[in-house]
Amino acid sequence: MSLTDKQRAVHWQELAQESHYHTAVAIRDVLQEGNVDDATTGLEELIDALSRSERRALESHLKRLMMHVIKWKIQPGYRSRSWRSTILSARQEIARLQRRMPSLNRRVIEEDWDELVELARLAAEGETNLDIPLLTLTWQEVFEDEYTLEHA
Repeated sequence: MSLTDKQRAVHWQELAQESHYHTAVAIRDVLQEGNVDDATTGLEELIDALSRSERRALESHLKRLMMHVIKWKIQPGYRSRSWRSTILSARQEIARLQRRMPSLNRRVIEEDWDELVELARLAAEGETNLDIPLLTLTWQEVFEDEYTLEHA
């Protein structure tokens, strides 16, 4: 029984969502059988799944970065090396993702900027147990400003 193109695409999509490794193995097996069209469909789904995975990672790092910048701004008396380290680490992870996937550029980040600021604000509220009013964050605050601890 032969699968329709639509059934084949759904099969590959489900497999790619479950396991990138198993998808790659299945693509290899289909290629060894000589079914280039089916393998191409599988490759396209695997590429899409990997791209979504990298984008989720970017969003996660960005939200964590924004949350710590918000906490830095609203709780100056609680600033710590840990917060500073988290800010620097998140920036490094974002830069690393962008080197691996240049398509995760500033334009992509700015597409979801407002939503991520809001999610970061809510996360900061949860961690600080404070009501944090709606706020904005600039690119400079998130990616360029230096966060240093003042020593008295």
